[in-house]
Amino acid sequence: MLDDIDRRLLRYLQNDPEAPISDLASVCGLQPATATRRLDRLRDKEILRGQHAVINWQALGYAVEVSLRFTLDKTNPRAFDDFLAAARQIPEVIAIQTFLGVVDVRLSVIARDMAHYQRLYRDQILTLPHIADLEALMHVATVKSDEALPI
Repeated sequence: MLDDIDRRLLRYLQNDPEAPISDLASVCGLQPATATRRLDRLRDKEILRGQHAVINWQALGYAVEVSLRFTLDKTNPRAFDDFLAAARQIPEVIAIQTFLGVVDVRLSVIARDMAHYQRLYRDQILTLPHIADLEALMHVATVKSDEALPI
């Protein structure tokens, strides 16, 4: 699957995703063309899924984060599909996760302040289809947030 050079490439990219290919190749003991081919192969295998910008939503004026846990009415065969389609339409929903167990779906929602969150909650969240139960957890602090993998 992955050899030591692939792992080195991935580790280096995790630490510095904007590094020029020449630096990446040098650190991994490769020629730039070889490093490029290896990265292309990792992309083709969907091991490396691209680079993205990480935006600090707090710097843009969002001060509230709430985790909402939903149990859906599973007597309706379209409950998940309808709920997820509607939740995707709310711009302030920044993450959607589905689960097996008591909780079916978790949404991460951001808002500028509590008044904004209250409007979102009443006007959009509570109107999502097929809700059987809902639990809201107010985010207090992020203790660890790391997308890097132990490669």
